[in-house]
Amino acid sequence: MYAKILVPVDGSQTSTAGLAEAIKIAKSQGSEIHLVHVVNDLVLDAGYGCGIYASDALEMLRKAGRDILHAAQEKVRHEGIKVSSTLLESVGGAASESILNEAQACSADLVVMGTHGRRGLARFVMGSDAEAVVRACTVPVLLVHGRTQPKAVPARAEASAA
Repeated sequence: MYAKILVPVDGSQTSTAGLAEAIKIAKSQGSEIHLVHVVNDLVLDAGYGCGIYASDALEMLRKAGRDILHAAQEKVRHEGIKVSSTLLESVGGAASESILNEAQACSADLVVMGTHGRRGLARFVMGSDAEAVVRACTVPVLLVHGRTQPKAVPARAEASAA
């Protein structure tokens, strides 16, 4: 039985898919959900336009994180599931490190998270927090693809003999 399920949320379609799956599991198991959002200061290195100070940008990220957590909490509460949440800040580290630390700190029995399913160069360049969590987590991890529909496979063109 999974008494506590950790669910990282970032407001994306992918994390929303992970949360939906966690809700299904929590309802069937009588579990509690613990939400986590990681504010990553590395985003600030990407460069904001002139006139925005780093402290202002960081506060905007914190507010967005609180809003994301609040919306996710409401969704979980609406389903009648006990919920808690934590807003974490990552200073120079990957979000996966914060997620792994939170899984241990909150005594999670399961981690459910969305994944973009990136492959090749995109995964190499952007990294994969989901992959890092799977590799290092001491409890089971369920990855949920955020795609609502599979990519269309182009039909093969039939050569016509004329």
